[in-house]
Amino acid sequence: MPTPFPLFRRATVTRITQETADTRTFVLAPHGGPLSYRAGQFCIFRVRVDGRHLLRSYSMSSAPETDDELMTTVKRVPGGKVSNWLHDHVMEGDELELTEPRGQFCLRPALADTPLLGFCGGSGITPVLSLAKSALTGTDRRVRLLCADRDRPSAIFYEGMAELAERHPGRLTVVRHLDDERGFLNAADIKEFVGADMEADAYVCGPEPFMELVESALQGSGRIFSERFGGGQVPPPPPPRQAPTPTKPPAATEGTITILLGNKRVSVPRQANETLLQSARRAGLAPPFSCEAGNCATCTAKLTEGTVTMRVNDALTEEEVTEGYVLTCQGVPDTPSVTVEYE
Repeated sequence: MPTPFPLFRRATVTRITQETADTRTFVLAPHGGPLSYRAGQFCIFRVRVDGRHLLRSYSMSSAPETDDELMTTVKRVPGGKVSNWLHDHVMEGDELELTEPRGQFCLRPALADTPLLGFCGGSGITPVLSLAKSALTGTDRRVRLLCADRDRPSAIFYEGMAELAERHPGRLTVVRHLDDERGFLNAADIKEFVGADMEADAYVCGPEPFMELVESALQGSGRIFSERFGGGQVPPPPPPRQAPTPTKPPAATEGTITILLGNKRVSVPRQANETLLQSARRAGLAPPFSCEAGNCATCTAKLTEGTVTMRVNDALTEEEVTEGYVLTCQGVPDTPSVTVEYE
């Protein structure tokens, strides 16, 4: 029997801070002792809503170099089952289930004079704040943050970031772009913010349109690191209906994909270039997933037969991959027969 993944442990909510009208920070005391983590990482949380276990990934807003307590900050998402449940039902003294911290959105080694630029859209400030605190404490690098928000009341950590800048004069600069005052952020704003720091390391987190804008505007020689979770984005309106164009169904290839989820074991014919997550859906299952970009590890399962190639992996460690774990949203079978088991 494969080892269940991810392994969850419980943590007591010791304090809740209302950051904005729709954002709260949950201070956690993990059972069994503190969690070891790096700034910028996240935990997968498991909650039971309407009789079903749901998984979501939330970043740490604390940093191990500066904070004695583990903190995660969650913004209420319209229609978001987990974020709304956390806001509406969790009180101080309650317990939550979470995994060990994970993720690759962490500080990379850099020269002391390489600036760090952070680009945050809305709640994307959460992991970037963690990175900033870590860099300011553990390195001599300059840190500059561009934070885009709808308006002043929705700006998360507004006072906290200002206080942090006061504690690090000359090293931390925080620029707040408020849409109601300056209009929507554009490429010119980003290039103006970057200025002469074309070779800086850039860390980007926020809604997908924001991230695409920032990434396309960064044309220097610096490195770009992005964190995508994807959950909670409001989809665009559907295009006008058009007469369907006849298409041939995807051709099945030799082999079988077998998925074990809960008490179900389902097999479907293998299809070319189809991910394991897509195969599971085609089989009528509803496996856990969130970002579908290879970042959050929510869709992880264990490979028990065959081999796969992951298109993107920004969540699993080398050790976990060696043990057979795979991001099913990114895993494409290499062998005719593949079997994976979800927790």
